[in-house]
Amino acid sequence: MSNNNTIAGWVLAGGIAALGFSILSSKYFHADNHQRPEVMGYVIEGVESSDGAADAGPSIETLLQTADIAAGEKVFGKCAACHTINQGGANGIGPNLWDTMGKPHGHVAGFAYSDALKSVPGNWDWTSMDAWLTSPRRYADGTKMTFAGLGKAEDRANLMVYLNAQGSNLPLPAPPAVEEAPTAEDAEAEAGAAEEAEEAVEADAAAAEE
Repeated sequence: MSNNNTIAGWVLAGGIAALGFSILSSKYFHADNHQRPEVMGYVIEGVESSDGAADAGPSIETLLQTADIAAGEKVFGKCAACHTINQGGANGIGPNLWDTMGKPHGHVAGFAYSDALKSVPGNWDWTSMDAWLTSPRRYADGTKMTFAGLGKAEDRANLMVYLNAQGSNLPLPAPPAVEEAPTAEDAEAEAGAAEEAEEAVEADAAAAEE
């Protein structure tokens, strides 16, 4: 009987220990592994974000003034799997891009453009090309082009001047006008005008009471 009691005691003690370990481990894993992370996923540089937010920084017109053709040729490496750009080059998955800037959408004879792109009015100017390179899907909903877009405005500016140098030669857009900071005289004049306006309002109010 004594041996049976001893065995029963050990079995009971083992069960209590296992239960305690199970409770502690469940609390540990819940605390460490089941918390929702503050940031979901990770960002891949150079790929368009899912919300399509515009990148902050200088305008594309400003960046085009100092854009680098050689840097643009490197960016074009992302396009070379689908496009040729040499004069007389063959169409691939995408059309040959020689002399593209300034031309209408869908201008390459014999290439089967999507109806979505052919329906976009206008030509490939700086503004339209920037919008297209930012997000082809937003620019022409239903386009066959699967490239997500270039997220960096500097890359788009460099690529556009490179494209422009391949048979097009469109003049660059004018840089945005730089607003001059107000001088002390401007601030004084503005304050004086505001004071005069306030005095006029008070005079009108006084006249209405008479």
